[in-house]
Amino acid sequence: MKKDIHLKNIREKNINDKIISYVVMGAIVVAIIIISLLLYSQKINNDVKDETMTLEQMTDIIGQAEQNEVETESASTELGKTVEESEEETEQKNRQNEMAQNTMTNESVASSTVSENTTQNITGEENKETTAEVKELSFERPVEGEIIREFAQDNLVYSETLEEWTTHSGMDIKADKTTVVKAAEAGVVKSIKNDPRYGLTIVIEHDDVYQTVYSNLLTSEFVVEGETVEKGQSIGTVGNSAVFEIADEPHLHFEILKDSIAIDPSIYIK
Repeated sequence: MKKDIHLKNIREKNINDKIISYVVMGAIVVAIIIISLLLYSQKINNDVKDETMTLEQMTDIIGQAEQNEVETESASTELGKTVEESEEETEQKNRQNEMAQNTMTNESVASSTVSENTTQNITGEENKETTAEVKELSFERPVEGEIIREFAQDNLVYSETLEEWTTHSGMDIKADKTTVVKAAEAGVVKSIKNDPRYGLTIVIEHDDVYQTVYSNLLTSEFVVEGETVEKGQSIGTVGNSAVFEIADEPHLHFEILKDSIAIDPSIYIK
């Protein structure tokens, strides 16, 4: 009987010892977690105050916190986490994620601003270069004389030769036969041909946009196709070879084309 009582006492003592051990271990684990969180919170507050926390520093802090959690995880699992611990850990992680996102957003905005400014500078420089490359053409009269027929594409003028009202794609400048005709602007002689309506004709190309046309010529002996000419250079002489204007006084039929469309020469020359 005494032996049984003694064994019972030993068992109760062992149980009490185990309970005390678990309680002590639990207290130690809780103390470690609390100390870690306090140190972690203090470090974040100091970094935020100094405004020196970078994304890399935050990553290091998060890594240290995770390492502390791993070290205490086995002991904490043995006793079980409390509701307060879980809530506190969740709140801390949310704070960390929010701060990391804010930092990344600020860096992204700064990068976007720099990129936009760079693009604007490059675009501005390209526009300046394009503007500098544009050459303004200034045409001058190929011959001096009275204008006997104006440009008329939107209205009609009377043709003595055709004896009817018709359009007129150029400007007729009165000049005696054999009067020297000069290039209205520098360019390249694109063609020299006998047009069935306007007779001997020289076409000079000035760029990808403008061309000048000199018709009703007597000769084109001063230039050849493909030749580069300067403004004011002699290219031919006035004649009377235009079938459509044969009844008119000797004159130069002069046209300016823009993108292959006839435009009013009086806009460019006076």
